[in-house]
Amino acid sequence: MSDNILAFDPEATDDAHFPVWFDDQAEWAEPHSYDNPDVCVPALGAFYRELIARFPPLNGPDSPDDDALDADEGLEDRLTDYSVGRHVVYAAFGFSVAQEARDLFRRLAARHGLAVAEFGDRVSITRP
Repeated sequence: MSDNILAFDPEATDDAHFPVWFDDQAEWAEPHSYDNPDVCVPALGAFYRELIARFPPLNGPDSPDDDALDADEGLEDRLTDYSVGRHVVYAAFGFSVAQEARDLFRRLAARHGLAVAEFGDRVSITRP
């Protein structure tokens, strides 16, 4: 099970149009790999690079190798499933690290001037 959160370019959509915009983003139909932060707007790419230092990706070129997993006992718990698009970084954190991950996610998003959508009973959007 996971805890999902999204950072996005605040210029990409407003709050009123977010549900339709996000549904479109969640089709994951952009013509690129969704594990490459080089496709992001610069602020999202920088945000992602900082975030993966603590919560590395489960898959893709930035995921840790077996040696890294063996060297850090808690690393496997922090592995995160990411989908990276031009205007979004979607993350699914494990419940065991959810609070720590959300706190860091929010702090880094604020530092980089990004909006955050948190999913629960309803979507909560925080803008810079």
